[in-house]
Amino acid sequence: MSTSATSTAPSVAPMPSVSPRDLAPGVIGMALVGSSVTVSRSLVGAPLFASQAVRYAAAALILIALARVAGVPLLRPRGREWLWLAGIAGTGLVLFNVAVVRGVAHAEPAVIAVAVASVPILLGLVGPLLEGGRPSRRVLLAAPVVVAGAVLVEGTGRTDAAGVGWAALALACEAGFTLLAVPVLGRHGAWGVSVHAVWLGAVMLAGLAVFTQRPVSGTASGLASGPAAFVAGLGSLTAGQWAAVGYLAVLVTAVAFLLWYRTVAAVGSGRAGLLTGVAPLAAAGAGMLGGGSAPGPAVWLGLAVVIAGLALGLRGGDARA
Repeated sequence: MSTSATSTAPSVAPMPSVSPRDLAPGVIGMALVGSSVTVSRSLVGAPLFASQAVRYAAAALILIALARVAGVPLLRPRGREWLWLAGIAGTGLVLFNVAVVRGVAHAEPAVIAVAVASVPILLGLVGPLLEGGRPSRRVLLAAPVVVAGAVLVEGTGRTDAAGVGWAALALACEAGFTLLAVPVLGRHGAWGVSVHAVWLGAVMLAGLAVFTQRPVSGTASGLASGPAAFVAGLGSLTAGQWAAVGYLAVLVTAVAFLLWYRTVAAVGSGRAGLLTGVAPLAAAGAGMLGGGSAPGPAVWLGLAVVIAGLALGLRGGDARA
């Protein structure tokens, strides 16, 4: 008895096309994240945990206020949701900042940037599995293209073994910021995930600031530690550093987080991950607007490569791998 080969072939549904309306929030969010590189330079001498705690606390208040104005309900986490949300805060907000700061002490900034730019590959592989699907061949082919373009933009640099380890941790934390949100986006949406991750991160960073802030002089007692050192550290911020904290809180946290999670919920973490290639392009553009030199040929080539990768990966119609 013979059978037709076509009758036994498995049917695999093609990936649907994505709407520019769904991609636009993620593109804008990544552009804002890229612009933070130039702004964050003014915070190099500021107390890390204290300034970041204020940033995320302010962002949480802004998000809660906007949610009320927009009439968006914010649900209270329950059960394992607390673990997922705490994981987002602990990896994507707290550990990521530690990895970047400690990493640049052992490696040139480009090394950390290149590691973080590799996140589309992780999101393309792991994200669809968490969403109950399978990775897309098109996304898996496009992800290395986007990464290659980002490397051309960022360049390379010197590092030691410790720098490689911190760079790998930064990559894992950047991926965790998106992947750990997948299980809770369905119930909480972009608003809920953003609010809960941000306030949890603020609490974690404030605790680290209190317990790790070095004692400072100049107080009535001559030396302050713990909460007093935390407050004194904030008091040492200049007007320019406070302006940078405000920019990071409003645009790079409150706005960018909300826009990013909207795109992840709409198109999936695999495809959304390709948009992270926009961040280094925005960083290069912000650096030029901030008085830096004009981009060289490698940067322009990287821009073209990133655009080609996005065009390849965001088209619909290919079967799941």
